[in-house]
Amino acid sequence: MELPRAPVYRVDGLVVDCGTRRASAGGRQLRLTCMEFELIAYLAAHPDCVYTPRQLMELVWQQTPTGDLSTVDVHIARLRRKLGSEHQALIRTVHQGGYALNPQLAPGTRFRNIA
Repeated sequence: MELPRAPVYRVDGLVVDCGTRRASAGGRQLRLTCMEFELIAYLAAHPDCVYTPRQLMELVWQQTPTGDLSTVDVHIARLRRKLGSEHQALIRTVHQGGYALNPQLAPGTRFRNIA
């Protein structure tokens, strides 16, 4: 009996391997912290969804958001920097919405409502 395998997500040159906990962009290995990996893996698993910083705090950090949510913004900025100029645009900021991992948000993009 074969054991289940951890998913590998591929989005426009980005590869996120949940089994090895490694990510690469354009074939270049990314050096990510634990939370950076968790964040990029979550976004890669749901590339058609936009998440607010509050939702990401609940879903990725598994913490009830209280007060300042800037840690999410800081992690997004670090991920973009590590993705490099060719791939940083994969993480989209959606006006008054939040963040999504998707090179081109289509008209049918779903906004997640977990409240």
